[in-house]
Amino acid sequence: MKGVHVANVEAVLRVEEDEEDGVRRRNSSKRGGEVEDDLGLSMLIDSQNNQYVLTKPRDSTMPRSDQHFIKDLVSVVMLSLPCGWLCTVMGLPPMFGYIICGVLLGPSGLNSIKSMVQVETLGELGVFFTLFVVGLEFSPERLRKVWKTSVQGSCYLSLLMVAAGLLWGQVLRIRPTQTVFISSCLSLSSTPLVSRFLAGGARGDKDGELDYSSVLLGMLVMQDVQLGLFIAVMPTLIQATTDDLDSVLLGSLRVILLLSQVVFSLALVLLLCALLKSFLIGPYYRKLHTESKGNKEILVLGTAAFVFLMLTVTEFLDVSMELGCFLAGALFSTQGHICTTEVMACIEPIRDFLAIIFFASIGFHVFPTFVVYELTILVVLTLSLVLMKFLMAVVVLSAILPQGSRHIRWIVSAGLAQVSEFSFVLGSRARRAGIISREVYLLVLSVTTLSLLLAPVLWRAATHKWVPRTERKALTRPSLLLP
Repeated sequence: MKGVHVANVEAVLRVEEDEEDGVRRRNSSKRGGEVEDDLGLSMLIDSQNNQYVLTKPRDSTMPRSDQHFIKDLVSVVMLSLPCGWLCTVMGLPPMFGYIICGVLLGPSGLNSIKSMVQVETLGELGVFFTLFVVGLEFSPERLRKVWKTSVQGSCYLSLLMVAAGLLWGQVLRIRPTQTVFISSCLSLSSTPLVSRFLAGGARGDKDGELDYSSVLLGMLVMQDVQLGLFIAVMPTLIQATTDDLDSVLLGSLRVILLLSQVVFSLALVLLLCALLKSFLIGPYYRKLHTESKGNKEILVLGTAAFVFLMLTVTEFLDVSMELGCFLAGALFSTQGHICTTEVMACIEPIRDFLAIIFFASIGFHVFPTFVVYELTILVVLTLSLVLMKFLMAVVVLSAILPQGSRHIRWIVSAGLAQVSEFSFVLGSRARRAGIISREVYLLVLSVTTLSLLLAPVLWRAATHKWVPRTERKALTRPSLLLP
């Protein structure tokens, strides 16, 4: 195959389902590279029990569809409705219901999801559009006011978490590379979740003070940049677990080179955004606005195309795709309130639907049996982690925020106290690379999920204590708190 540098030959098992009654009729090995020209999709299982479905048929003239994926998507949507509705009746955020839906359908429940990777990939689009909407509400003017605080705050928090991890690693005699990785994962916070907390509640500055939503979103965006950097540095971290000192020193030089490349890439991204703001985004939006009168499809398509263009550019420059989606929204916000309102009305339904898929996919990684067996230690670890992140954020923000804006440190710290869902991605890569064991991987997943479930409670408590009542009503409306 073109572009493949290393290929392994491996025997796989081919499982076919009878399309009439859905009963598996035969299991057979693939012989001699022959492929039957039936329209049904067979499933391949390798020696590690990974399951595969057809992605590119030999004969492209015959229409095919992934029936497994369609059924899985229907199951997730249909079950999310009663689960989300039940949580709403009980006074809980609907997000809990969507995660429970993923638990029930995932490997730890009924195990009825066959196209798990495809469902998670579709949910990732929910993250992209969520960050785009965040960018719509977060203008470049607000970003310029908080960028110093955001950069300093996110860096200091990461360094404190790594230092705390190394300290505990010395006490528990854990390898430094493992503690650095775990601490870096746990230092990240969930941008999609917090952005839903702030949906529709963006604040303007008053009397020169910084508003908490600007500071919070700015720090989350910088953490997304750190995520892209961390993914790039992971190969060096993997090499450090097995190689000698000379290789580690060479790896450190590669890390310095990667840091310089990331800084250069960020400069290019900012330069591109400045050019787009000056020469392209205005005429582009006016053209979309003119063509979309009586037909909103053009506006939706044009907006989505611009989001995908920006995430493609940032990925090409080795910056996180999430940052590209955020910048796409920020560029649209420069065209004024009318543009923001019009684009928001078209994109929000798509964002909400995909966000439901995203939260359901989080439930796929929750293993209730493991949580029950290790409930005591998981609860202690989660509460300790949330409290530690909260106190660290309070200390850092107390040191870097202006004197007149330090009262917002409690709300911002509450928004940063949970762990990002991207720890699932980082943990799986580290698990495959041998940086962490299976038990540590399950601990990271469980603690991350429990912290996400605890986040709405902590956010409500913080806003009830430190947000004025007039602003609190906009933040605690059920339709705005979570999808």
